Amino acid sequence: MSGLYGLIFDLDGVIADTEALNAKVTAKVFAELFDLDNVVRKDFEAGIGRGAEEYVKAGARAHGIELIDEQVQKTTRVRQEYFIQILSDESLPPFPGVLELMAEAMKNESFRLAIATSGTLEKSRAVLNATKVPYEEMVYVNGNDVSHKKPYPELFLLAAERMAIDPADCVVIEDSPNGIQAAKTAGSKCIAVTNTFTAENLAKAGLICNSLEEITLEVITGLIEHDA
Repeated sequence: MSGLYGLIFDLDGVIADTEALNAKVTAKVFAELFDLDNVVRKDFEAGIGRGAEEYVKAGARAHGIELIDEQVQKTTRVRQEYFIQILSDESLPPFPGVLELMAEAMKNESFRLAIATSGTLEKSRAVLNATKVPYEEMVYVNGNDVSHKKPYPELFLLAAERMAIDPADCVVIEDSPNGIQAAKTAGSKCIAVTNTFTAENLAKAGLICNSLEEITLEVITGLIEHDA
């Protein structure tokens, strides 16, 4: 224990409700490219948290389609263009308690903060700008930085390394089973928020909450020190 704590935020589904927008724009792309008009948000669940390529593959598989690499690349490219265009025209409110928890931690000398997302640099930066998250004052790891996305632990291990904090002294805030698995494999504690999945789906997290308004720095340090 170094006396320092790491607080790592996932982005989609934790900082803001981007999952609905992700599904909406991807369904639009599926309709345009593959004539699929009955695509719904639930079709993408298996790919949530795993990056754009796995996300679109999951949606296609739900309709019995196995995309080839060229189709995956085109789908993810067009999807990102639509997503960024929408965010440039609309504001995106963060979930309640997000900015407040970040501000509290940033004022505390014992805490270091990071954003760690499977999303690309361009797409994740658009979300962070729209939600007014002060990510330039934090460690910022995105899908462009790693070779293996969630459920692999690489994102969270890199975030801990850049904060110069042992992963065991970090708490990851997640919203998906893939993210929880990645955090646990990294050796970190995990708080799951029920923004995207039910509490039953998030049962492997160290702590489950309905909103980050319920989470304090004392809760975070208690979770880390409980097994120290």
